[in-house]
Amino acid sequence: MSATPVRLQLSATTRGARGKPPRHFVDLTPQERVEAVTALGEKPFRAKQLATHYFTHLTNDPEKMTDLPKASRDVLTGDLFPQLLTATRTLTADGGTTVKTLYHLFDDAKVESVLMRYANRTTLCVSSQAGCGLACSFCATGQLGLTRNLSTAEIVEQVREAARALAAGEVPGGATRLTNVVFMGMGEPLANYKAVMGTVRRLVAPAPDGLGMSARNVTVSTVGMVPAMDKLAGEGIPVTLALSLHAPDDELRSELVPVNTRWDVDDALDSARRYFDATGRRVSIEYALIRDVNDHAWRADLLGEKLAARGTGWVHCNPIPLNPTPGSRWTASDPAVEREFVARLRAHGIPTTIRDTRGSDIDGACGQLAAEEDQ
Repeated sequence: MSATPVRLQLSATTRGARGKPPRHFVDLTPQERVEAVTALGEKPFRAKQLATHYFTHLTNDPEKMTDLPKASRDVLTGDLFPQLLTATRTLTADGGTTVKTLYHLFDDAKVESVLMRYANRTTLCVSSQAGCGLACSFCATGQLGLTRNLSTAEIVEQVREAARALAAGEVPGGATRLTNVVFMGMGEPLANYKAVMGTVRRLVAPAPDGLGMSARNVTVSTVGMVPAMDKLAGEGIPVTLALSLHAPDDELRSELVPVNTRWDVDDALDSARRYFDATGRRVSIEYALIRDVNDHAWRADLLGEKLAARGTGWVHCNPIPLNPTPGSRWTASDPAVEREFVARLRAHGIPTTIRDTRGSDIDGACGQLAAEEDQ
């Protein structure tokens, strides 16, 4: 393993002029929505009607808002529902039950989301940034650099579109609802804290002000931005926290995950434990297993020791077979090594489950999202 230091990249890589997304209904609080519709000359109750169409009926199409006068529909949707996302390519896998969608944003920035249908749940992996500025060396998104943060509405629109497709029966298996959202797409969610928390609040708010999802079914991932993790613990919204660790020792983790030079392994794990203490929600430790890099038996033991030293019942470990990315010099661990890694963690009393990865054949699995036009 090379000891060459990796530069911590936290600033945006400029890719042409980027502006602020236009104001959208979703960006507004319920009171701000009332103020917005009255400013357009409409009655205050129109705000609730719009919210019901968007969050309950999952539509922003004025033609479907038949309980509003035609003239009001055109004015309200024209001002409050600008088109933020345009789907430009869709790829499917697993018999059509895994769907990766490439979206162009209003300024031609690109993001991807991945919808996965299982027997007992449906999960959407959303992007919170176009690109990513944290430069994790094994992640395709991290190699893009950061284009910009997404707005709350741009993130929620990914969710609404997935929920709409499921409700319309467009994914094999018949009509159903979206049950889980994971912030594990493009970007570092806690580096776009305000918009991500705005999204979380829209997801968990009861209808008609939000989608009415359970906070337990929303997962926010991070590579270990400790101040933001601690802030999240104080929000009073018990989402699941997923910490992408990938190495238990600082020397290796600083190479794989450059943010470790700012907040090291112990800093991140201490913060994760504080999150559990504040919320009662068990933390997930994500660990991409890379052949002959971080899959050594002694590293499994070290990880198990560090997790167990912080108590019991607070954590669950998810080793993830490394997903291939173009040009990467690294590959997934040998299955026998993977099994030994899991066994050693369990021997330390750490609940451990190999993460089920889907969509790798369409570059839709963890670490593969690169928003490429042609595949």
